[in-house]
Amino acid sequence: MKKLINDVHDVVNESLEGFELAHADLVKVNFDPTYIVRAEPKAEGKVGIVSGGGSGHEPLHGGFVGYGMLDAAVPGAVFTSPTPDPIQEATKAVDRGAGVLHIVKNYTGDVLNFETAAELAEMDDIEVKSVIVNDDVAVEDSLYTAGRRGVAGTMLVEKIAGAAAERGDDLETVTQIAQAVNNNMRSMGLALGPCTVPHAGEPSFELGDTEVEMGIGIHGEPGYRRTEMKPADELVTELYAKVREDLPFETGDDVIVLVNGMGGTPLSELYIVNRKVQELLKADEINAVRTLVGNYVTSLEMPGASLTLLRLQDDMLELFDAPVNTPAYRKGM
Repeated sequence: MKKLINDVHDVVNESLEGFELAHADLVKVNFDPTYIVRAEPKAEGKVGIVSGGGSGHEPLHGGFVGYGMLDAAVPGAVFTSPTPDPIQEATKAVDRGAGVLHIVKNYTGDVLNFETAAELAEMDDIEVKSVIVNDDVAVEDSLYTAGRRGVAGTMLVEKIAGAAAERGDDLETVTQIAQAVNNNMRSMGLALGPCTVPHAGEPSFELGDTEVEMGIGIHGEPGYRRTEMKPADELVTELYAKVREDLPFETGDDVIVLVNGMGGTPLSELYIVNRKVQELLKADEINAVRTLVGNYVTSLEMPGASLTLLRLQDDMLELFDAPVNTPAYRKGM
């Protein structure tokens, strides 16, 4: 597999160097230990928000550091959780006197290391709360998790909680909002082929030329079944049914739709996915009040897509629509 890299051991650092050079007006990268922070810190008295996880899912999480979303992101090696030390240092860096929320995808390493970092930060008199994102409906207790995986819906938690923190909500309120988003959100993905982790040098799994993995994880973990390749509408209908039935979403619900690319799918195909999703929502009389289509939470170059539905409650839509200015997501500035 050809990749535009120099040395497999330098992939993350060299990528972060290029990222900082491209977006120096928005972010700064600290390399010892490694974390990304806003170029202009949030005002004193506001809640800080930190997320992170293994690299390879860009633009998650570093691409969402900036006004209205994250104050810091902590990248690990590709598909590997960051260790507690950089998480602790990032937490200290963004504390503005009102406490810090950790948004953590539900993978065993991420959960344990963020818990340790929170304990260390609290020894520095920083109040830390955590929300564990577990929006994937495909499987329970996969290779990396106890319980459901955290997948593409993570960025919606970051967006809405980030807006709440930006307007000045206290730590308890921001945490409650982030938890409510997670509770009302469901996701599932499919893969048309594998991805290749640079240091592994070979595909993360094998998939036949005519096979599709339904319910794939963002690290290439197996889904709930393999099936023969079918027209897009048939595959999307299965994704939609699994997501819709799990909450369940009901007639009259207002939802945010996220059609997410896994890294190797053309935008034109993602719009074909969205076309069917919107048709199915309309038939069920569920109102898609906002829709995002694009690569937000990827798996390196994996061809595939995921669907996330978020049922709106309270002022979630207002917070989703609030101004944001990050390298990967800008609106209303």
